[in-house]
Amino acid sequence: MRVNAVIQARTGSTRLPGKVLTDLGGTPVLDRVVAAARAAEGVDRVVVATSTAAGDDAVAERAAALGAPVVRGSEDDVLARFVQAADEHPCDAVVRLTADCPLLDPALVSLVAATWRDAPDHDYVATTLVRTLPRGLDVELARTGALRELAGTATGYDRIHVTSGLYGAPERFRCLGLVVAPAADDLRVTLDTADDLHALQGLVEALGGRSDWRSVVAVLRSRPDLVERNAHVRQKSLAEG
Repeated sequence: MRVNAVIQARTGSTRLPGKVLTDLGGTPVLDRVVAAARAAEGVDRVVVATSTAAGDDAVAERAAALGAPVVRGSEDDVLARFVQAADEHPCDAVVRLTADCPLLDPALVSLVAATWRDAPDHDYVATTLVRTLPRGLDVELARTGALRELAGTATGYDRIHVTSGLYGAPERFRCLGLVVAPAADDLRVTLDTADDLHALQGLVEALGGRSDWRSVVAVLRSRPDLVERNAHVRQKSLAEG
């Protein structure tokens, strides 16, 4: 069974434009996400899915420079972009990653991919059904057939958020969630605002080259000053896009 990782990336963020190409510790954020996906076991190919908007030419160029296949499609219909990625790079399941998660842990990607391979009758396997990891370490896997089925009926924000139509309909799609303990879902290591960037800059410096999720949690638990840098940032709801 073939599993591809698809990284959705665009420059048109409303709160921090160009964030996916921002330098973090000497490395562009997109580079970090691509490298982490490539380091994961059980991932056959890493694809960057961006839009056809002129502003995303830079994303496509950076991905190409990294040697990653690039798919370009609708800016707003991200679900269609994922189906397009599966059409152009056939696979049995897709690991959905977002390019604003620069501390992605390859071990978590590997775990999700391995879990699905052991239970391939599931349509959706993720660390987010019951959130116990810091926001920004999310890993979701969707069976390609389920994505195609969803794409035929999804409307509204389900076309923007790709997987919400899967976990939002457990009577229709079989879902499996992975959790860790102790929970650390109160922490935030995603990049959505300037304050997130400030927090991540301090965190990357404190990590000193480490990148596993346990080290991320340990550093933040020992450095409340870093946590405070973006503790006030509110995550947008699904309806807000």
